[in-house]
Order: sequence, then C-alpha cells, then structure tokens
Amino acid sequence: MHPHDQTIFALSSGRPPSAIAVVRMSGSQAGTALRELAGKVPQPRVATRALLRDTQAQPIDDAVVLWFPAPASATGEDVAEFHIHGGRAVLATLFAALSEMAGVRPAEPGEFTRRAFENGKLDLTEAEGLDDLIHADTDRQRRQALRQLRGLLGDKARDWRARIIEASALIEAGIDFADEGDVPAELTAPALVKVEVLLSEMRLVLAAQGRGERLREGLVVAIAGPPNVGKSTLINQLARRDVAIVSPHAGTTRDVIEVQLDLQGYPVTVIDTAGIREAEDPVEQEGVRRARARAAEADLVLWLTDSEDAPALPKSAVPVWLVRNKIDLGGADSRTVSALAVDRSFKASAVRGDGMQELISALVAFAETFFGSQEAGLVTRERQRILLQEAAASLQRSLMVVGEGEELAAEELRRASYHLGKLLGRVDVEDILDVIFREFCIGK
Repeated sequence: MHPHDQTIFALSSGRPPSAIAVVRMSGSQAGTALRELAGKVPQPRVATRALLRDTQAQPIDDAVVLWFPAPASATGEDVAEFHIHGGRAVLATLFAALSEMAGVRPAEPGEFTRRAFENGKLDLTEAEGLDDLIHADTDRQRRQALRQLRGLLGDKARDWRARIIEASALIEAGIDFADEGDVPAELTAPALVKVEVLLSEMRLVLAAQGRGERLREGLVVAIAGPPNVGKSTLINQLARRDVAIVSPHAGTTRDVIEVQLDLQGYPVTVIDTAGIREAEDPVEQEGVRRARARAAEADLVLWLTDSEDAPALPKSAVPVWLVRNKIDLGGADSRTVSALAVDRSFKASAVRGDGMQELISALVAFAETFFGSQEAGLVTRERQRILLQEAAASLQRSLMVVGEGEELAAEELRRASYHLGKLLGRVDVEDILDVIFREFCIGK
C-alpha cells in the first residue's frame, strides 16, 4: 500500500502525562477505527462521549471522540479525534490498538500538514506559516506567523499570478492576430501596463522582506571579551537565571553558550563565548576559535572588560558596544569610556545589577531599529524571497524584450507565473517538500 493510502495517527497535544491528550487520525480507515474503538461513528463535528475498547473488548478509557468526514476536515481526508486522559499507559494502550488495525500506522513528522497541502487545504506559504507559528517564541513572531497562516502572502501571489496570466493572454492574442494591422499594438499596450503595475507591487513587497526574515530568525547578540571579566555573570543577569557556570578562574567557559530571550516581543539570542586570549590548552584554543567565529556572525557584540585601560576592541563589521563591568570594585572613569572608538559604552556590575536596566533598554531600542517598528513584511523565508525576486526579474525582462518580439515577452511572463506557482507549491516543488515538512513536529 502506498504511504499516502495508509491511515495515520499521532498524539497532537502535549507530552504526557497531561490532563487530556488528543490523538488524531487521518485517512480512509479513520471511520472504521472510530467504529471499532468507540462502537459507533458520531455525528460530524459533534463531541461525543464514548467508552473506548480494544480488539479484545477490554476498556481503554472513557473518552470524547469527534468525527470530521472528508473533504470538510483539516487534511481533506476522513479525520477522527480521540480526547483521552493523558496518562502514558492510556496512550500506550490506545496506540497499540490502533497499530493492530490494517492499513493504519504512526504518522511521520509534518505528515498531517503535508496531506492538507496535497489536498489543497493549504498552500506552501501557509504551511510554512504554520511551522513558524508552532516555533514562535515571542508575540511578534506569533503575529507574523499568523499572518502567513492566514494566507496573506499566498493570496497576494495568487492574485499576481492571475494578473500575469491575463497580461500574457493579451500578448499571445496579439501574436495570434499579427496579420490584423494595429490589433497587436492595441492588445500589447494594456498588457504592458498590467506588467508595470505588477512589478511595482512586487518590488514594494521585496523592499520590506528583510524585516520578516530577521524577525523569524531573531537578533543575535554575542558577549565577548578577555577571560574572567564577567561574561557568564552578565548572561545570567540577562536571562534572570543561571545558564552559565561562574568561576573566578579564567577559561571556565570553553564552548559557546546560547540563551533565548524575549525582549518586549523581540526574539533575541544572547551568546556567552569563551574568553578571548592566547591559550595553550587545545580545548581552550578551540573555544577561543569558536568565540571569534560566533562573534563575527552576530548582529551586535557586547565587548566586556573590567580594566580601566583602553581595551583592544575587535575589528567588526557589526556594532560593538563596550561594557565596563565590575564597577562595584572600582570602575573606570566615564571620560575614559566615552573617549573610546565604540558605537556605545556602558558601565555595569553584573553581580549587583548596577547599570543593567540601562543596558537592557538599549538592547530593546536596538532590536526595534533592527527589526523595524512597522508590521513585519510578507516575506519570511529565503525560499520565498528568491522566488519573488526571480518572478520580478522575469517581469522586468518581459518589458525589456517586448520590442524585440511579443513572443519573447510572453515567454518571460510564463516564467514569472511559474516562479509564483513554485512559491505556492503548486508546480515542481517535490524536491523541497521533504525538507520543509520534516521540520514539523509529529502530530502536526
């Protein structure tokens, strides 16, 4: 039996134990399984209490079941849901009973969503939005993912594609009536106007694409500096919990430590790196190498020092903020700090918390500028951006080559339509489907 012909099941709620667990099934055997376990198939979309029994008629659990016949279901197939008590033993018994049924198997990661996509319930941009919504860590990421799940980019792409097809039809009609004197010009001119408007709209969306991708990926802040200046203490202060080992001995941090923060809805990854110095120990040398590499990839570097002398700041293509730590032990003179060639400078005590609120407020302001204060753009992934750029390039070329022949312009419009079809997942995307859907959790 082909995998798509099999009925799948999975836990779609949180990890047990829990008060209630939701087990979903999708496929042609969902109704049969519901009848065998619950004794009946309830009315569609009506929550019904039922005593579930296994194949030996032994009770499994007192549950609530729901029935969603195709095509009016999340996946477009027959779907059954079992709302059971969330104990591990209850789940194990129900899974065992389902696994014994012919043509029924556990679902792979993302398989429910992939079936929804293949049955026309979602386009690929909406599926990507669902994945982003599942993995959203902050409220701003949630709002952006919900916009994608609601189909805002997909709706825009479908509208663009329909209008491209209209313009292409006009140009091709002009080609068909090439012997009719002025008819081709009468058809081509309005088509080119449509293309120019489309290109302008597409460029406007692409101009804002950076905000959406940045919000999805988050701001990366690296804490770097010499050994034993309080980097681990600072990251613990920012995280408000102990995430890094603090020791008076230099070289304690050997690897890169990351912590995810929610700064007023902005996703921020703060990295604690190994102290940068000339080390003899091979393990510490590797830690220093990783620290330099990670700091180079960051969007902002906090360079810590506890010395009153001007530190050797790293050369960086990204902003570097100097943080004079350990002011509780006798900090640097403020004139010395301000004279250094850095983007910003702060004085703090990571142990006592002095200056931390000022530093955090500055990080929030930096995040607002980094992500943009407006609503995030429609484009949130590199795949989407590349396909939109290719579609826009084809539209541009169609305007450039129309003087050389309407056939060339029509071909470029067909290419633009093809790229938008790939964006929606409706043409030639089999090679990327596995990559996208395997990122989903099992049961979604």
